[in-house]
Amino acid sequence: MNSMVINLALVASGGAIGATLRYLIGIGVISLFGKSFPFATLSVNIIGSLIMGCLFQLVQQETISASPWWPLVGVGFLGALTTFSTFSMDNLLLLQQGELFKAMLNIALNVVVCLFAAYVGTLLVFKS
Repeated sequence: MNSMVINLALVASGGAIGATLRYLIGIGVISLFGKSFPFATLSVNIIGSLIMGCLFQLVQQETISASPWWPLVGVGFLGALTTFSTFSMDNLLLLQQGELFKAMLNIALNVVVCLFAAYVGTLLVFKS
């Protein structure tokens, strides 16, 4: 089978799993914390950043090969799990509602905590 077709199937499969998990996490987080702050988006962004850091480090160390893991997890699963478009819309809505503090807090938390989560992910699998 053609490697492009295999990679497309991996991306699609990972995307289906990531989108489903994103939906379930959203339901769970909203039921716990409500809708007054976009905790669901923040949660999937942190989880996705952590997984991305782990995946990147595993591929860099050649612990796992880039194929099939990068198209399956890095592109498909994480591409569907974490959505920058939702992050953008959450912040736009907060700004339109006059919630400047919440919007700035959400932006800061997503950027700082997700960068830190990606860093922690690389440390979790780093070989010295």
